[in-house]
Amino acid sequence: MIFIDPVCGMDVDPETAEYKTRYKGRDYYFCAESCLVNFKADPERYLKAQDGGASHTTAERTKRKGGRYLDITIPIAGVSDISIAQGVEKLLRDAPGVADVVATGGSEYITLKYDPEKTDSAEIIQALNSAGYETPLEKTELAISGMSCASCVAKIENGLRHTEGVVDAAVNFASERAFVTHLPDISYQDLKRVVESTGYKVLDISSERAADMERELRAKELRTLIIKFIASAILSGLIMLVMFSGAFPHMTGNYLQFVLTLPVVLWAGSQFYRGFWAALRHRAADMNTLIAVGTAAAFLFSTVATFYPRLFAEAGIEPVVYFDTAAVIITLILLGRLLEARAKGRTSDAIRKLIGLQAKTARVIRGGQQIDIDIAQVKVGDIVLVRPGEKIPVDGRIVEGYSSIDESMLTGESIPVEKGTGDEVIGATINKTGSFKFEALRVGEDTALAQIIRLVQEAQGSKAPIQRMADKIAGIFVPIVILLALVTFIVWMAFGPRPALTMALLNMVAVLIIACPCALGLATPTAIMVGTGLGAENGILIKGGESLENAGHIDIIIFDKTGTITKGKPELMDIIGREGFSEEQALFYAGSLERNSEHSLGEAIISEATKKGIKLAEPGNFNAIPGHGIEGDVEGKRVLLGNARLMADRRVDFALLKSHFEQMAIEGKTPIYLAVGNEICGVLAIADPVKSDAASVIQNLKSQGIDIAMITGDNQNTANVVASHVGIERVLAEVLPENKAQEIKRLQAQGRVVAMVGDGINDAIALAQADVGIAIGSGTDVALEASDITLIGGELSGVIKGIELSRKTLHTIKWNLFWASIYNIIGIPIAAGLLYPFLGKAGLLNPMIASAAMAFSSVFVVTNSLRLRRAKLVRN
Repeated sequence: MIFIDPVCGMDVDPETAEYKTRYKGRDYYFCAESCLVNFKADPERYLKAQDGGASHTTAERTKRKGGRYLDITIPIAGVSDISIAQGVEKLLRDAPGVADVVATGGSEYITLKYDPEKTDSAEIIQALNSAGYETPLEKTELAISGMSCASCVAKIENGLRHTEGVVDAAVNFASERAFVTHLPDISYQDLKRVVESTGYKVLDISSERAADMERELRAKELRTLIIKFIASAILSGLIMLVMFSGAFPHMTGNYLQFVLTLPVVLWAGSQFYRGFWAALRHRAADMNTLIAVGTAAAFLFSTVATFYPRLFAEAGIEPVVYFDTAAVIITLILLGRLLEARAKGRTSDAIRKLIGLQAKTARVIRGGQQIDIDIAQVKVGDIVLVRPGEKIPVDGRIVEGYSSIDESMLTGESIPVEKGTGDEVIGATINKTGSFKFEALRVGEDTALAQIIRLVQEAQGSKAPIQRMADKIAGIFVPIVILLALVTFIVWMAFGPRPALTMALLNMVAVLIIACPCALGLATPTAIMVGTGLGAENGILIKGGESLENAGHIDIIIFDKTGTITKGKPELMDIIGREGFSEEQALFYAGSLERNSEHSLGEAIISEATKKGIKLAEPGNFNAIPGHGIEGDVEGKRVLLGNARLMADRRVDFALLKSHFEQMAIEGKTPIYLAVGNEICGVLAIADPVKSDAASVIQNLKSQGIDIAMITGDNQNTANVVASHVGIERVLAEVLPENKAQEIKRLQAQGRVVAMVGDGINDAIALAQADVGIAIGSGTDVALEASDITLIGGELSGVIKGIELSRKTLHTIKWNLFWASIYNIIGIPIAAGLLYPFLGKAGLLNPMIASAAMAFSSVFVVTNSLRLRRAKLVRN
């Protein structure tokens, strides 16, 4: 990273800088000895003027350099030789705004100059990624306190996005988190300094107790809000009593109201004034600005009217006080913040539920002894014992025993899954029946549950495209409201009835108070947080807001065949033997011969024989004949297992069973002849069976108006058989993996919104190309990186649930944005006095009512989002 010399403003590379010093725990670099001497003489002077020599935003650096171009170094993988390096140089030289590029074969970095007015680091990295070059980026999460509304979000995001080396930044007002994607040379401290330079505080979430500490902090803030609200509500009630009781002389009553209002303004409302001052110091405005200016205006006006009534009398104005307005506004806004804080906390219930699923201890076998240890002490390779009713502590593979596992908390499927030796188990799932031992394969942050929690957290901090317009509005909302309030004041002073000053003040305060960018800022993130959380509870992992939104617009879905529509594991489907030759005999000879074969078809035969309890023999003189089959001796008899060519080569007459063989082939199965002692004995058919719910899922999606297609690398006949079985008419067969993405591109060029459903590994390119990539996973084998949505349980019904969840969430977001917008569109003009010419004083909006409406708008939006938690995703 390049730093700025705090004295002269020139760029300094810390790796080559000759002059440096340390001041107040930070290193500062200088381009010349004279700059170092001047800095040491009066460091505070230069720090104040030059912001401490820290790394600066692109705009600031351009201004300081007085030049046009900026230098940047980007890490890039795969530049192994000079030809690839030249390709990278050509790609970037053709990019707009790039002036010079240097890429060296074998280097892990490229350096370039670019015009910040025409491009930025994010666009450059996107161009590299689109061309297939991998740029190692890092993601950093920041917990932020002090945000009061959506305009705060816009301010922080702008600061982060304009920091050189930052590719993207998303700030979630509801979760109070920032997720920053950046180049590796940007540190956590760099990002923290940028955020804090905008006037907000970054909480430390790096320690082991970070989650507990943050929870304690939020709880403390909530308790403070409760105490302040109760106290200000009591004081506001007393103020109203003094006003309307008539028990006190006029001036005495004013003095009492002043005394009662003072703690409400200076103590209960102090957070709004601190926020206003912090924003003012950074030449910005936010929700605190509106509240502070509005309540301060009412309080100061009333204070002057109380202690200096003569000033008003001389001007011909009645010295009316509005202490009740200032106090009640603060009280109602505190109530709104309190309700909002509690509601926002409930939007992250899904994360807390997922964290709570984890077992606390594990029973491991070490040194022949069973010992109970904390889950954090489990190591890869440990043998763990699980008894009926216990939670499985970590991910692993069963080495002894058999049981039924309830995986509903992760997959959303209520039917327990039977597991035996060799099967994988997932941490946090529940053992229902038998005891078993398993080998720990993934522990700590590598477990499936930890990955799911991390993915849900990132998704809840992401933004949906629909939020972009709301963010733009929020970024300019507060300055516009302040301008409207000033115009309101001026118009009422110039044209309003007597007392003009009082009417102008009240209407200005009403405009300031009723305006609420909070609702706009909460409309999308709260719905996304609840929606992604609901998805996680149903075994649907959604990468972010964009994926969630796009899923609701899908109009065509392309299904991969193997492992998606089919189970992905060949099974023995049929056995037809000649007269006098039983299925058990066929399984014995075929299974015994296949014991030495590693082919997946052989596994299907052996698996079926094992299920039926058939004891297999050891074959002798085994021989595999590529493209034909296998042969060997079983209990002294020569056994052949293969296709027609193998039988013909060994002079075996297979005419008796030829019609059965051909019929099985027509049905899309893989038929195999079995000959024993040079005599044809049977035909075995092996196929990859279709999933039980595939046909009904396809029919359901069609009924929603979604077009369906299937794509596969398998032969046309097999593809057609599977497609007809599940009701798919559009089939693309014999398509290579790299060409699947081309088919998706062709559909996208026609304006279609395409979803690709695949296994997430072989279909990675197609999943990435699709508008929405949906990976079918099971257990820990979930392809989180390749897809936008991952269905943990592996059931196709998850596709329906994912689309339904997207549509429900989008519906909630749209209603949230509608109510947040219409509230301001209608409320601000009424507060300004739009109805006064028609209704007189009855058309004016009391500032206290305005504050209640403002508080209600945010609570309404969050509560509407929370309704999603009760949504039931229809099972197919």
